[in-house]
Amino acid sequence: MQYTRYDVEEFVREHDVKFVRLAFCDIFGNQKNISVVPEQLPKAFEYGISFDASAVKGFMNVENSDLLLKPDPATMSVLPWRSHDGTVVRMFCDIFKPDGTPFTASGRYILKKACEHARELGYTCRVGTECEFYLFLADKDGAPTLIPLDRGGYFDIYPLDKGENVRREICNILTEMGLNPERSHHEQGPGQNEIDFRHSEPVSAADNLVTFRWIVSNVAQANGLAASFDPKPLDGESGNGLHVNISLQKDGENIFSERGGMREDARSFIAGVMNRAAEIAAFTNPLPQSYDRLGSCEAPKYITWSRGNRSQLIRVPYADEEGRRIELRSPDPSSNPYLVFALIIEAGLEGIREHMPLEEACDKNMFEVEEGGYPSLPADISHAAKLAKDSEFVKRVLSKEIIDKYLER
Repeated sequence: MQYTRYDVEEFVREHDVKFVRLAFCDIFGNQKNISVVPEQLPKAFEYGISFDASAVKGFMNVENSDLLLKPDPATMSVLPWRSHDGTVVRMFCDIFKPDGTPFTASGRYILKKACEHARELGYTCRVGTECEFYLFLADKDGAPTLIPLDRGGYFDIYPLDKGENVRREICNILTEMGLNPERSHHEQGPGQNEIDFRHSEPVSAADNLVTFRWIVSNVAQANGLAASFDPKPLDGESGNGLHVNISLQKDGENIFSERGGMREDARSFIAGVMNRAAEIAAFTNPLPQSYDRLGSCEAPKYITWSRGNRSQLIRVPYADEEGRRIELRSPDPSSNPYLVFALIIEAGLEGIREHMPLEEACDKNMFEVEEGGYPSLPADISHAAKLAKDSEFVKRVLSKEIIDKYLER
């Protein structure tokens, strides 16, 4: 449901809401929040709630530190586990400067701009995510260990899969909050799990993923476990991927539908994403261990595409014509989804504007090809950071200031 300000204020009055949590993300995708009492809501909607942006890494300096949080009423959801002594609701916020102009380093703002650029070209974009995570045992003090919850493998069931009840609890909470998980299962690694989301508008998809990581961590802790979204938490085992599914519609038609062959704009969108994949890797794969994941266990290394082949950077999954989409397989869940989705969309749109040709599909097993035969993603974070710093495309989408702050981490 898309709530309005009126809906939120009515809900708060009628449901004994005690606190309203105003959420946002720093430039690395870490969720932050402040709780306000319901009486502060009119001020929040009208003027915003101020905070010290110099204390949020990557935002402002201490000499010019005030920013304002304005809640997006469409994102209101009840926090089920926080509502025993009165209801608690959460809304994501847009960020503004004191003069009322948008704070341009906000990932939400950057992603909204990318969506607007798509609309200017006549396209409507949808994003669906498939996010993997590990469940580890916690020690007697509650600190995470690297002991997996189980030794199960892909699609296993209990007793090999000991995470099914935890996944069920996660999905139930997500559903109560109005999110739309579609599938969940045990993944290839010991203690590794995956939950997939129904596609939605890109900003909503990013909000949902941030919420998802938070819910998973909370539910794991409540069950005496620790969740890990690290890209490669265990040597020799599958890494955690964040597969990003992108669909585009123009004039009510799915451009990735292949009735009569793939459309030119669909081919150019794929070509655009491939063209910029190496330059945006510092954002899709932001940690040093991100590069330990790439090139094995179905995580791509080479910049190639195909249809059903899971060794490729991009694949077009087999589906009914209306469900056709592209799946980018390189990102991992340590990334900032707002920046990642924005960069992918802008790269694809650049391909469409410039009518980029798409090379023929590669149907090889890319984990078995000889080194150097195909263009590849960066080998490490240092190489990725240099490509990002030198990229005029990344500077156009994010700005040099954001890039420099992001790469300082």
